[in-house]
Amino acid sequence: MNDTINLLMSHRSIRSYKPDPVTDEQLETIIVAGQMASSSSNVQAYSVIAIRDPKRKARLAELAGNQRYIVECPVFLVWCADLYRLEKAVQQHAPQEESYTDAVENFIVATADVTLAAQNAAIAAESMGMGIVYIGGVRNEIEEVSQLLGLPDRVYPVYGMCVGYPNQEPGLRPRLPLKAVLHHESYDTVTTEQTVAEYDEQMANYLSARTAGAKSTPWSALMAQKFTTASRMQLKDFLERKGFNKR
Repeated sequence: MNDTINLLMSHRSIRSYKPDPVTDEQLETIIVAGQMASSSSNVQAYSVIAIRDPKRKARLAELAGNQRYIVECPVFLVWCADLYRLEKAVQQHAPQEESYTDAVENFIVATADVTLAAQNAAIAAESMGMGIVYIGGVRNEIEEVSQLLGLPDRVYPVYGMCVGYPNQEPGLRPRLPLKAVLHHESYDTVTTEQTVAEYDEQMANYLSARTAGAKSTPWSALMAQKFTTASRMQLKDFLERKGFNKR
């Protein structure tokens, strides 16, 4: 173990924040650290919208499912997959050529790029004594969020991120056993199924302890419920209207 690994191993989602501000210098350091993440072919297909205005945060909290910590945190970051700059580069330097910024491959590239940058930024914030939580709820009402933030075509909000100083000490949530996610030479379905059963018991015990016995649903049952419930089904049409995934 070293300091970096210890930091990574101690990650917790923070949903309560002190009023202490995040300075402009701190914010810029966090974002620059995010920029140093790997990027496919150096396309850097992402942008970040920093929100401090209380009214704007309140509206985003409402659109994201009334998550109060968006209002409470000193700065809320909206991480966007961004092919707008790249489409403009095509128009400037190769206007006679067909553009493929609307291809599924480049949608994946942009989504991966923003994810790598966001996670770098999260670790940078945590190294400065702050905490974060990702907010996938910005995709609940993605059209309204995009309009509020003035996002042009070829840009979509992937998730938000609350950033600030923790006002809570939540425990570490258990993860899947290593052998459920680390395969050697080829995918091992037998081990995967066996380790999920082990994890079910661990998570049931964790939830029971965390909720004083009110909840003890196994992880696989929770996942079955999640993936048999329609969620954000409007995204496909929205993404196509914004210029993604047309081929």
